[in-house]
Amino acid sequence: METEFLISLLQIIAIDILLGGDNAIVIALASRNLPEAQRNKAIFLGTGLAIVVRVVLTIVAVYLLNIPFLYLAGGILLLIIAYKLILEEDDELDVKAGKNLSDAVKTIVFADIAMGLDNVLAVAGAAHGNIVLVVIGLLVSVPIIIWGSKIILHFMERFPVLIYIGAGVLAFTSAGMIVEERMIHSVFEGNDILKYGLYVFLVVGVILAGILTNTFKKKRAR
Repeated sequence: METEFLISLLQIIAIDILLGGDNAIVIALASRNLPEAQRNKAIFLGTGLAIVVRVVLTIVAVYLLNIPFLYLAGGILLLIIAYKLILEEDDELDVKAGKNLSDAVKTIVFADIAMGLDNVLAVAGAAHGNIVLVVIGLLVSVPIIIWGSKIILHFMERFPVLIYIGAGVLAFTSAGMIVEERMIHSVFEGNDILKYGLYVFLVVGVILAGILTNTFKKKRAR
């Protein structure tokens, strides 16, 4: 059980870092017009509230995933997110700078909610109903996201293979959600070949699909 807990925790931290890289950019954009003293307050207040909201949303998602076939649907949706992560597309962030502390905090929180839905779903799936995992994972990873996102983004741009590894982590989580779906769990129970075959198929499949799509787009652009 301790090994499973540790693996799930590492999954959650990886997901948070992978899908949370834009959060620091949102914070910087939202607070860029404020005086330095207020800027620091906006960062701490906005980030603190965003963490609380993220924890609440993830806990709600954990319980909602107990509804029949939602784990399956969530797994499929997460697989799509993993595929889109690999695609070489520029997502422009339209974040207005706050005129005062209150505006900046609101912008940070609402932007985090809007951009963090994929993160919430992925973490809820990786937690397997364990709320402690959700909270610990967020507490560990959010500071890394805030203070280390520029470094993370730099490495992702310099070493594109990290994006593929990240997509693989999401696909792995997706496979876990599909296997854990109680309405079809009996299909995988006692059948390790089918169970682990699905993990391999989805992880390899999503990475190959991403590579082929990017290659096709490059050839088409020439």
